[in-house]
Amino acid sequence: MPTLNEAQIRQFEADGYLIVEDAFNAKEVAQIRRIVQEDPKMAAEAKTNHNYDEGEEGLGTRLVNRSRLIDDVFSACVRSRRIVDPLEQLLGDEVCHYYHLTMLKNANTGGWQWHQDYGYHYKEFFYPDLVSVMVALDPATRDNGCLRVVRGSHRVGRLEHWDSGSQLIADPERVETALREMEEVHCEMTPGSVLYFHGNVLHASHPNLSSQPRWAFIFAYVGASNVIVLPDAPDDLLTRIDKLDDAEVAAAIARHLEEIEVSST
Repeated sequence: MPTLNEAQIRQFEADGYLIVEDAFNAKEVAQIRRIVQEDPKMAAEAKTNHNYDEGEEGLGTRLVNRSRLIDDVFSACVRSRRIVDPLEQLLGDEVCHYYHLTMLKNANTGGWQWHQDYGYHYKEFFYPDLVSVMVALDPATRDNGCLRVVRGSHRVGRLEHWDSGSQLIADPERVETALREMEEVHCEMTPGSVLYFHGNVLHASHPNLSSQPRWAFIFAYVGASNVIVLPDAPDDLLTRIDKLDDAEVAAAIARHLEEIEVSST
């Protein structure tokens, strides 16, 4: 069972984010990335977000958004003990699955303005006890638009957000203050590495203007003891997680690979 040390936990508490290298090995990443590329459901479900106001120039962001856990490689990674056990250390609580994204940031696409994930989900949950987990499937670098965070910005609390195209953006004046008072960090990652970031951490990304793709998963988790405040919330808004060990994740990868190989013949 993977565990974080006290220094890692203190870093997350102070900075609001933590990178764990090599959570998935090179073989697993190659298999998962092949599934993402070849599964016809990915192409069918991918949507383009235009994260900028009408009349502004910008590049669309391709992604697949799913709210249910099923028998596939994506849900298996969501449920992996390698991801969930360290996360529960960071939150000090069991966690539930909320949704998961597959980010398809190809060359000359993408870009997100500054926002907090709790800025999106304040109307659903009373506490900001939610964490997003990014799993890098490609190298994430400054050149291809890696995630940028403002170190320690989770301590400023939730900022006001408003619409800008397909996304919500944090109050630009407060963001300007945060960038002046705190450090902006480019979260460069190797494939298979994992980035945990708190629901109130300000984050953004530049468009991918390189020739290299930057694909990634983002899994959204909520503390099981959080209070749902959304009126008439569906019973299945959150899903309790039945964790998978490494052998079970490997089996899910194999089943999904077999499925796409059969469908392509």
